[in-house]
Amino acid sequence: MIRCKRRPTAADVKEHMESIDSSRVLVVEDDEAIAALIRRTLSDAGLESDHAANGLDGLWMARENAYGAMLLDILMPGMNGYEVCRTLRDEGSVLPILMLTAKTGEYDETDGLDLGADDYLRKPFSTAVLVSRVRALLRRTPTVRQSEILERGSIVFDVNARSCRQNEHEVTLTTKEATLLEALLRSGDQPMSRDQLVRQVWGMDFDGDPNVVDVYLGYLRKKLGKERIENLRGVGFRVKA
Repeated sequence: MIRCKRRPTAADVKEHMESIDSSRVLVVEDDEAIAALIRRTLSDAGLESDHAANGLDGLWMARENAYGAMLLDILMPGMNGYEVCRTLRDEGSVLPILMLTAKTGEYDETDGLDLGADDYLRKPFSTAVLVSRVRALLRRTPTVRQSEILERGSIVFDVNARSCRQNEHEVTLTTKEATLLEALLRSGDQPMSRDQLVRQVWGMDFDGDPNVVDVYLGYLRKKLGKERIENLRGVGFRVKA
């Protein structure tokens, strides 16, 4: 993974993406039995995996290797999953993360997503659903492509670097916020409905509350300005030009 504490440059991201093994998954789980079950399930699905038994080891392995995705338990001794996820995102990591937990409650799920996780799965879970979620994450793993800049009004978004500037000032975005903004920018003047945004940003397999779109649009409004994200009632959302 990108090891630097600074926000990654386009060159950093390109170097990282070129080394990604999209078939290898990092499993960070302190329960050995659950970890063994997950790795066996992934192997049966044709996916390779590595295992870290605690958060600190998982963080180190995620930094040192280019995995296609990470399965991250939350309740672990030493360094919990929330801390691992937050640290990776603060360092600029774009590694897709699926959080696994025995905790229940919408606030726990929101906490994980707010910190930059891409998906969330509660224990006990169906192995078929697990594989489906992992494959969805792997499909979202960044691939190398030519530098692409999306602009609308004063907003400039670098697709490769996942970086945003507004009026020449850097705007720090989480992974999910950046993906949501990219979807809106690509649609241009055409508003996107809530369902369209869920499918494009959270994936076809997402079975959570679709109002998560409104939560993340609220985050973007706070960072870009309330007036920049338009809500055309009964139609959808778009970035105001």
